[in-house]
Amino acid sequence: MITLISATNRPNSNTLKITQYYAQLLEKQQLKYKILSLEKVPNDISFNELFGNRSQKFQQLLDEYIVPAQKFVIIAPEYNGSFPGILKTFIDAIPTEINRGKKVALIGVASGRAGNLRGLDHLTGILNYLGMYVHPNKQPISSILTVLNEKAEITDDIIIKALEKHVNDLVNW
Repeated sequence: MITLISATNRPNSNTLKITQYYAQLLEKQQLKYKILSLEKVPNDISFNELFGNRSQKFQQLLDEYIVPAQKFVIIAPEYNGSFPGILKTFIDAIPTEINRGKKVALIGVASGRAGNLRGLDHLTGILNYLGMYVHPNKQPISSILTVLNEKAEITDDIIIKALEKHVNDLVNW
């Protein structure tokens, strides 16, 4: 099973729209996946989950999305030159042994030109430290405000082809 992580807790985010598009590509290949939007994490994650006060809600997230996953795709928006703090907090709240040896593919989303490559580099260092394997095809999506139409569909053929390749790379990895 593949878990897609929309790595922001911002409601109705463009990151979630890209995540949902990626899910459609996985469906075409008849692959099992689940989408975890970080909107679902408990609001008090940084005061409880990090210090051993595991809530039932967080444990359910782990049991449904994290423990059974063999691979992850993290779709991370650019926040202040990196990735959202909620993602780092979420990672810190997960026992490290759960994900050691698992595979992760990364996609960056940004309104600017670099598609959050700097944030993906930061995230790669953390995931490697945790013993996870990061796929070298880190897919940046730049100028997100111009590549999604009013129906939240990707209108840029180059990005569509790049995401299709990303899915194929993930499947064959």
